[in-house]
Amino acid sequence: MKEDYYDILGISKNATAAEIKKAYRKKAIEFHPDKNPGDSKAEEMFKKAAEAYEILSDANKKARYDQYGHAAFENGGGYGGGGSMNMDDIFSQFGDIFGGAFGGGGFGGFSGFGGGGGQRRAKGSNLRIRVRLTLDEIALGVEKKVKVKRKIQAEGVTYSTCNTCGGSGQVAKITNTILGRMQTAATCSSCGGSGQMIDKKPIDADAHGLKVSEETVSIKIPAGVEEGMQLKVPNKGNDAPGNGVPGDLLVAIETEEHPTLKREGNNLHYDLYISFSDAVLGTSKEIDAIGGKVRIKLEAGIQSGKILRLRSKGIPDLNGYGQGDLLVHVNVWTPKELNKEQKDFFERMKGNDNFEPRPEKSDKSFFEKVKDMFS
Repeated sequence: MKEDYYDILGISKNATAAEIKKAYRKKAIEFHPDKNPGDSKAEEMFKKAAEAYEILSDANKKARYDQYGHAAFENGGGYGGGGSMNMDDIFSQFGDIFGGAFGGGGFGGFSGFGGGGGQRRAKGSNLRIRVRLTLDEIALGVEKKVKVKRKIQAEGVTYSTCNTCGGSGQVAKITNTILGRMQTAATCSSCGGSGQMIDKKPIDADAHGLKVSEETVSIKIPAGVEEGMQLKVPNKGNDAPGNGVPGDLLVAIETEEHPTLKREGNNLHYDLYISFSDAVLGTSKEIDAIGGKVRIKLEAGIQSGKILRLRSKGIPDLNGYGQGDLLVHVNVWTPKELNKEQKDFFERMKGNDNFEPRPEKSDKSFFEKVKDMFS
């Protein structure tokens, strides 16, 4: 069981953005590897805290986590697993959290960051695509293979250390303030933060030593995703110059409309129209469902507006909390035109006690049915 992000940072679900930031800063200082050399548990906590902050500090990711939990970021959906973020991702947060007080890199020279003047690995840009899913694919989960054009490192490119930043990827900036001279760090404009400059490159490479290549990427989409949800495939975005970290492939989910089934949360709705004769005599009908057709029995005397619930025939919960239902709405179709024989029959039935409406207590009103649906 993965740890709750709020528990990791020691905050409540109602914590403000400022409280989330303050809690992460406290954890980062407490478990920083430079303060706990050789302590694998402290390093693991350091990564977990960074992962928690990455999600909770982003309003969209936080909303998805609050609704779906860790499942919103599994199977290519983002971070998970306690420490899947690399140190480059983690230290990239520190400029915001610590305000440049540690040279943009934290404390000392861990992994080549910070005041030690080590090289900061640049990260490539992210790519975004859209994937359309059928209702069956959403309900069952699917693996999609898509072709993506991404920039990759061209063969034959050689680099040398950037003369401007000395390979650190950052340059010091001195600012005179009323409190005195303050030093901050900024990304090197000459090398873009990679710490390297191109010596030579092939003719098909761009100014950064990259070229466009088409690649087939496999995307595992978990059952239960919704329209507008975004999944992430790590390291399948554009490469970064030199020995940088590749960007990510962000996958936006779109859904195709089903001809007969309508989704509401994890439940599915189906409108079944039957004749007056079928309602009176009873019948069985074949209807659409996830994975194929199912046959249902309609008892004699069934009323229009009756809702039949097929348990666990809906959409699986993304968090793994069971499965929704398929709700079949029975609608008795009243014929608009009748021949003479049919009209004569119904004329004779006027005033017949058996044709007079006598709703029972179990026959709920329209408003009661609506109330039940929303509860």
